[in-house]
Amino acid sequence: MKPLRHAGRALALAAAVAILAPAPAAAQAVIKVNDNVNFKFGFQFQGWADWSQSATTGGTAQNLYVRRARLLMGGQVAKDVTFFFQTDSGNLGKVNPATGVKQTNTGFVIQDAWISWKISDAFILDAGHFLVPLSRNILQSTLSFFTLDISPTSTVMAGPTQTNGLRDNGFQAKGYLVDGGRLEYRAAVMQGVRDAASQNSFRTAGYLQYNFFETERGYVFAGTNLGKKKVLNVNGGVDVQKDYKAYSGDVFATIPVAKGDEVGGQVQWIHYDGGDFLKTIPEQDNLLIEAAYYLSRVKVQPFLKYESQKFASDADKSKDQTRLGGGLNWYVSAQNFKITAQYLRVDPKNASLKSTDQFTVQLQGFYF
Repeated sequence: MKPLRHAGRALALAAAVAILAPAPAAAQAVIKVNDNVNFKFGFQFQGWADWSQSATTGGTAQNLYVRRARLLMGGQVAKDVTFFFQTDSGNLGKVNPATGVKQTNTGFVIQDAWISWKISDAFILDAGHFLVPLSRNILQSTLSFFTLDISPTSTVMAGPTQTNGLRDNGFQAKGYLVDGGRLEYRAAVMQGVRDAASQNSFRTAGYLQYNFFETERGYVFAGTNLGKKKVLNVNGGVDVQKDYKAYSGDVFATIPVAKGDEVGGQVQWIHYDGGDFLKTIPEQDNLLIEAAYYLSRVKVQPFLKYESQKFASDADKSKDQTRLGGGLNWYVSAQNFKITAQYLRVDPKNASLKSTDQFTVQLQGFYF
């Protein structure tokens, strides 16, 4: 299999880089103005080596590119008022296999830009450009997925809803209720798709999560906790505008075992229906299953994933597909420096399309 013939060279390069990896940073870079005002800075880098087959020709496209290059800034500007700002230059250098054109000089875009006022634990008001609170996978940090990256089943709505990197502009209320914050809610009113006169209704989205063991707080959730946190929760979300609607349900867990190891995974279902408003989102049910086991002594985490897309209309049945894959995370220095290798098999149900193989190696650097 052609993608796998290149795997040895890619992994050898990754191992060489890992040997030179720095130790974890010991302190946060913070500028403290006074007790109520401070700023901190960071960065995120994810570089990919990718081999992907075409479903029509069977040929393999080879790509070396920057999946994410982000600059991060956060802090506090007044008592109980925090902010977060993040730029990104995504897919820099990636070649479009259909045209042979490489993405260059993409420039930094604003990925996140929001301010948050904590009135109480039960009521926090956010305003700005932030993640649409539809599903757990969308709200997970891109640093700590169990697998290589976010599932395509979670991003179906992104293009048609004019969502920028799964983010939209708006206002959001969120809070932590019940026994110290076991129950979290997020309710957002967002810009969404505007009609010609910009008079149509706004987009609304909401998310509810209940934690049975330890609680989770913050803008994004962790994927793997590397054996350091016992998490089990159920959650669900909704995203609607006019007759477009999407619903999600999810069970997520990271359970420490064997003195530092971790069993983790999630099962997520999302139903999409674009209606007459967003006809480019056919009605469908999508499933994501992920499972991983972190071995603390050797700092590696094998993982498996399964994804499926099933369309409701007979006219769209040819778009049905499943994806099955697996791989390994090597945490050279926790999330500050890790290496991921993933193999993925895509099986379309359309007889005119070929099953394809994809192999990807990622190097991640992070500090914040």
